[in-house]
Amino acid sequence: MVNAVPRRIEDVEEAMTAFVTARFLQQPFFQTLLEGRWDPAFLRYFASQYAHYSAHFPRVLGAAIAAMKPRDAWWIPLADNLWDEAGRGKPGASHAALYRTFWISVDASAKDWCEDPAQWPRISPAVEKAVAAFLEFFRSARPLEAMAAVGFGSEFFAGEVMGTIARGLKHPAYQSRGGIDTRFWDLHAERDEPRHYALCREVLLTHASEEDWPHLLAIGQHIAETEARMYGDLFKEGQGHR
Repeated sequence: MVNAVPRRIEDVEEAMTAFVTARFLQQPFFQTLLEGRWDPAFLRYFASQYAHYSAHFPRVLGAAIAAMKPRDAWWIPLADNLWDEAGRGKPGASHAALYRTFWISVDASAKDWCEDPAQWPRISPAVEKAVAAFLEFFRSARPLEAMAAVGFGSEFFAGEVMGTIARGLKHPAYQSRGGIDTRFWDLHAERDEPRHYALCREVLLTHASEEDWPHLLAIGQHIAETEARMYGDLFKEGQGHR
């Protein structure tokens, strides 16, 4: 079915699952993580660069919201996602604050400067290119295309990808060095991403026709490929930090 023309949302989901397995989980970035082969220098590099990616994600969501129709049913699901990024208004509960618990557990020196992005290590070409590509896509996307980009191109598989990162970081090879805080990754994998995808899925089911699914799958794979390439490029860049 994954090679057939999709006619239902379930077909798109099946195709995206196969795509993510091939383009994310089988690449060296994830395989070496799961095998416990990252050294402290690369762990610190990854933590600093994902900090940039995480910090820019609200901008990406905002761009997607800007592409939506001015109707509650279209923009509220994405606004709900954005509200999660803000910790749903609870002081100290933002995803940025939660991410810092991970970052500091990887690099204790980050405690002194991680709250000030001006002091962060410079954003890498891999992350900068990915963020720019996402923002450029939403600049001209139609509402249904933007929803597919967020839904199929990110939220559908983000829980699995972030759960894989969490599982990898729990490897004894990393934890024995002093312990890595994986709450940021666990929260996304177990709670946030499945709920965010469910909200996007409802909009897609309501407004997409049978003829739309091939195009929406192509968009999902295009956006997902951009993220997969970011991980691959980060892995290559990080070799110089070993």
